[in-house]
Formats: sequence, structure tokens, C-alpha cells
Amino acid sequence: MKLARVGPRGAERPVLVADDALLDLTGITPDIDPDFLSGNGIDAVSEALRAGLLPALPGAADRRWGAPVARPGAIVCIGMNYAAHAAESGAEPPEHPVVFFKSPSALAGPDDDVPIPPGATKLDWEVELGIVIGRRAHLLDSPADSMAHVAGFVLADDLSERALQLEVSGGQWGKGKSAPGFGPLGPWLVTPDEIDHRDLRLCSRVNGEPRQDSSTKDMVFGVEYLVHDLSRYLALEPGDVVLTGTPEGVALSGRHPYLAPGDVVEVEIDGLGTARHTIVGGVA
Repeated sequence: MKLARVGPRGAERPVLVADDALLDLTGITPDIDPDFLSGNGIDAVSEALRAGLLPALPGAADRRWGAPVARPGAIVCIGMNYAAHAAESGAEPPEHPVVFFKSPSALAGPDDDVPIPPGATKLDWEVELGIVIGRRAHLLDSPADSMAHVAGFVLADDLSERALQLEVSGGQWGKGKSAPGFGPLGPWLVTPDEIDHRDLRLCSRVNGEPRQDSSTKDMVFGVEYLVHDLSRYLALEPGDVVLTGTPEGVALSGRHPYLAPGDVVEVEIDGLGTARHTIVGGVA
């Protein structure tokens, strides 16, 4: 299934994406949020769909796509999880997952404008596969247990201001990762039965020109390993999002210019849709 949230920022409605229609889920849940995910909400949607109880939402074509999960408690990110991207960053592939955090306040819809923070000069794009947690994951016994705790997958752009991330960071990356708008997510949350997360093509474009083009099969640490490994150090809660890293082809490599106002970034992953956001001046 493909679950989404549509409507104005702060007033999104939960929907099921079915062929060319959006089916209204407000009779089941007020939102796609931690309570919905932890309360067997996906099963309830599946049952209502089979019973033909989900009405179409009118005016769907004109509605804004919001982030497909509301109010995640944490956005946990994995750095340098593709060997070629580690190399273009001047590093060897890590022996253990590199973990950092992105503020949940960075979350945005897939097609929302992205404001450049004041003084930013090195704004970069990073297409990533996102994992949405559906059940609390803490101290899992093995990677084989991980998928039972995954509600689905999302397309993400881990936008990064590299000067803030690397030059004034104090050793942490969060300053360059967490500005409002730096977390475009969606358009959909896709349940695991619909895709093979182990081999998904992911790519990015800037103003229509190719930048990244790779596959999740090239990740250093796969989805199951990451969820298990993270569960050793923290409790992943329903609604949390894990961003699994980006492949080579970013501006940090020196092969492409950093983003400027007016640039249009497109990121895409097979089965998870396409996001298209414009870089703008000003503050969100």
C-alpha cells in the first residue's frame, strides 16, 4: 500500500494512494503518525480497503503532498553508507555505521520550496532511502528481526549545508542538516510488501541534469543491519525515520556546483515516487 498526507502545511489529511485516486482515511485515523503506526493502523486500512469502505477524496489533483509521516520523534541518519560516496568525501568506507541526527523540524513535503539559511554558501542534495519505524525496536536479537519493526519506506532528500556541517560543526553534523525545509520526504510511505528495498534504483537531478544514479544494493550496511545495529544504542519508536545514506554524485565531490536560488532539485527512487523542490532565498 501507498499511504500519504495531502493538504496545506499543518492541516494535511491521511490518504491511501490507489491507482489514480486518493482514498480518505480520516474515518480510520486523524493522521499518519506514531499512534496510527503503533496501533495496527496499516492493518485497519487494509481491511477497510478490502471491504470497500474508503471514500475517494475530491479535488485530489490540486492538493499539496505533505511528508507522509507526521511528527517523527527522531530522524536518525546514516553517513557514508555507499563506498563511492565515502571516497568522494575523502574517507574510507566505515567499519561501523556513522550515525547523526536531523531535527524533526526540518521535515517538509516532497515538492515544498527549500529556503536557503542566512549566510549559507554550500547547499547540497542527497537522495536517500528512508525507513519508517512501525514498532518499537530496542535490543533486537538479530538483523532477521528488523523487518517486523518496519512500517514502510519513503523517498528522502537529506539536504545539507556543507560549511555548517563540516567547518563550524564542532565535530557534529547537525548544524548543516537541520534547517527548516532540509528534510523533504515522500510523496508516499510504501509498505514493505510492495518493493524490494535491497535493490532500488535511486537518482537525483539538478535543473534536469543528472547527478546521482545508483542502487540500494550498493549500501555498505543494509536496512536489516541498520535497524538491528541502531537498536543496540537507542530505542527506535513508531514514526521515527531512518535515512540510510546517499550514493556518490553530490556537490561535495567538487564535480558539481552547490545549489543556488532558483535551482530545481529532483530526487527519485523506484517505487517510492519523485520529489521536486525549488531552492529559494529567505527563511522558512
